[in-house]
Amino acid sequence: MSLSPATFALPATFLGLAAYDRAATFCVAGIPLDVGTTNRSGARDGPAAIRRASRMLVDGAHPVHRIEPATMPVADIGDFSIALGDIGKSLDLIERQAAAVGHLIALGGEHGITLPLLRALSKRTGPLALVHFDAHVDTWPDNFGQRYAHGSVFFHAIEEGLVDPRKTIQIGIRSPMGTDVHDWTLSRGVRIIPAEAVHETGPAAVAEQIRAVVGDGPTYLSVDVDVLDPAFAPGTGTPEIGGLASWQLLAVLRRLGDLDFRGMDVVEVAPAYDVAEITALAAATVAWEYLALMGTKGPLRRVGKAP
Repeated sequence: MSLSPATFALPATFLGLAAYDRAATFCVAGIPLDVGTTNRSGARDGPAAIRRASRMLVDGAHPVHRIEPATMPVADIGDFSIALGDIGKSLDLIERQAAAVGHLIALGGEHGITLPLLRALSKRTGPLALVHFDAHVDTWPDNFGQRYAHGSVFFHAIEEGLVDPRKTIQIGIRSPMGTDVHDWTLSRGVRIIPAEAVHETGPAAVAEQIRAVVGDGPTYLSVDVDVLDPAFAPGTGTPEIGGLASWQLLAVLRRLGDLDFRGMDVVEVAPAYDVAEITALAAATVAWEYLALMGTKGPLRRVGKAP
């Protein structure tokens, strides 16, 4: 009888995967960029922490979808290269590396990594629909004079035509923001669902709104871990109270299987502020949930051992 290694003995890759096949259907990459943060730094250590925590998720099938993401055609391809201390050069490097990958699951790093990922992906798909979970709208034209800081990613994505703002929805928003930023975001057609509305209406209603806004076109998923309340994700750079509970985020994601997702990221894990890996595990679970969702589609169900 063969024995599987204990979870703590698995390789320190996402889900303990040993393969580094860039031709895999789904590729997981870490992007340890942490130059444009505006509060607490440390997200550069996020990819490693997410990978370590992800080994908790290989004990069996997803409880709802009955998919085992680790059995899917997925590979951890390591970390992308960045230019030390240089945001502009780092964004260019990330874009070039992402362009060589098909379906990418990116582990941040700060939220600024999403901009080059969208630049690379939109060249293949055209303007994308966007599902964005966050405490912040991230549509500031700059942060404290830094044009490409982590709070400006979707301002540039909209201005550059990478995403269709009329097919963009932001869930969990609750941070302070200038009226000009709020009004600019709404004027472009972005739908904002505040965290309080998620609490009041519930995951099913939120998922229905997401589907109504996004439609059936190519879609990108971006999850800033600070969408969760600090009780569930203390290890992040810009925490905001009043956020979603972990179960609410998962309950919404599990209802989005009919969307045409082409890639995703989970960002802003700062392990130095974490407690018992709960933030890293939350981020790892988001990526695992996404893979399980992808595994429910067509022939991938067989790969993922779904009934």
